[in-house]
Parts: sequence; structure tokens; C-alpha cells
Amino acid sequence: MKQEIDNKTAFLIIDIQTDYFPGGTMELSAPNEAAEKAGKVVSFFRKNEMPGIHIQHIGVQEGATFFSPENKGAAIHQSVASLETEKVIVKNFPNSFRETELLDYLNEKSISNLVICGMMTDVCVSSTTRASMDFGFHNTIITDAVTTRDRELNGKVIPAEQITESFLAGLNALGGLYAALETSKSYIKQY
Repeated sequence: MKQEIDNKTAFLIIDIQTDYFPGGTMELSAPNEAAEKAGKVVSFFRKNEMPGIHIQHIGVQEGATFFSPENKGAAIHQSVASLETEKVIVKNFPNSFRETELLDYLNEKSISNLVICGMMTDVCVSSTTRASMDFGFHNTIITDAVTTRDRELNGKVIPAEQITESFLAGLNALGGLYAALETSKSYIKQY
């Protein structure tokens, strides 16, 4: 059964920024593939005149090694670049709600559902999704439009794909406690 398009649902693109791509200072695993899928979701929202929000991280903490305000790597990546009609919210912490106008903006626009794409799955995507649920929003994460990087734990490298899958499984626990999970294709196909 097809769902109806509504303006209570917005896309939330988290930190798809140039430093995460080849040549950037913090390259992730398969960023181009994740950004391509995010771009499809953004195009779908734009085609259907649904609202969108871009989150841009600026690294202002002492010792920040990427997303520096004076570096072109902090720019939103061209694959999902914002339009003038789309809101851009700058953040300085992993949680996109912390010390930003995001919550006020969503409430002002009567948005209750977020479709989330972004980078890094285990840091900013996870912390934002958890906070979003705490504020009463219904979340859907587009599973092929998120990514992270390999991590090391106790001398062992944990692949980015495994990290993403683990975090998504946790966010989807108990029947989607924090978020429902969809691929870009399955989400768009619902409409």
C-alpha cells in the first residue's frame, strides 16, 4: 500500500561533507556510494516538495583535525548540496540537537518524522537519532545512505560495514525503538 506524501516528514542530511571523501582529511569507507543514495532521497523529497534540512559540522574544539571553519573540507558535499529553500544548520557536537536551532526549527515547521542519511553512522547519525527519538520524533534511517570508517579496538580492526550494521541494529532494536530502517529504493518505492 502506497503512503501519501506529507509535509510533516523532512529529510535530515547529517555531515555529508567534503572532508569525508577521497582527498579529505577524514576519508570514510565508501562515501561516494552513501552520498549517491542520499542524493536519491534528496531528489525524491525535492520532486515532491517535501522539506529538507542539512546539518553541517564545524570543528571548533581544540585539536579538531577536520571540518575546520577555514578549510574547504567543511563544505557540504556537492552530491547533496543544499538549495536556497532548504535549511542548513551548523553544529559543533555529534548530536545535531545540541546547542543548535534544530529542535525549534522542526517544531516551528510541525515536522514529526525524520528521514535520516549521513556520516558517521556510529557518531553523529547515532547520537542525533537517539536524541530525536527522545524529543518525540519518528525516525527512518536510510541504511545505504550512511557510512563510517574502520575503527580499532584492543588491537583489532573492526570494518566500517560491521560498525554500521551493529549501530543500525541497535537503533532498530525492539521493533524500531529509535528508528525504522529502509534502503533508499524501498523508502522511495513506498510512495
